[in-house]
Amino acid sequence: MPKSPSFSETFATLRDVLAAQSDDLVVTVDRPGDFQVASPTMQDRIGRPLTVAGVRTRKHYVSYFLMPVYAAPRLVQSLSPELKKRMHGLSCFNFTTIEPDHVKELSRLTKAGIEAFRDVPLPWASAAEGTARRKTSATTNRRGRPRRS
Repeated sequence: MPKSPSFSETFATLRDVLAAQSDDLVVTVDRPGDFQVASPTMQDRIGRPLTVAGVRTRKHYVSYFLMPVYAAPRLVQSLSPELKKRMHGLSCFNFTTIEPDHVKELSRLTKAGIEAFRDVPLPWASAAEGTARRKTSATTNRRGRPRRS
C-alpha cells in the first residue's frame, strides 16, 4: 500500500519541530522518512549515544517518539486529551496529519522533555560504576593498596 502524500508533509512538520528543539543534541540519522537525535554526553548500555527523540514515516502513520516522556512520566500529565489520543505506548505519538495546535503542544513538550532528560539517572551507568568498584575492591584492601596473595 503506497504512503499518503500527506505523510511527507506531516514528517516535514514533525522533523522541523524536533530539529528546532535539538540544538544541543547530536543528529544520528537524517534521511528521508527518518530523523533521530541523541545525547552528546549520555550513552546507552553498549556505548552508543543515547537516543532522545526521532520522527519516522511508517506504513500507516508518522511516528514522533520522545524518550523523555517515558523517562519522566509527569510530562504526560499536562497533555491535552487530543494529543493523548495520539499516544501509542509510553513515548510515541502517531499522526497521519497534524494540526497546528498539536505542533505547538509538541514543541513545548519536546523542549520540556529535553530539559528534563538531561538529569535522568541511567541505571546501567550506576551499575557499571558499581561493577568497577567491586573489581577494584577484589584486588585491593580497604586502603586501596593491592592485596597480598
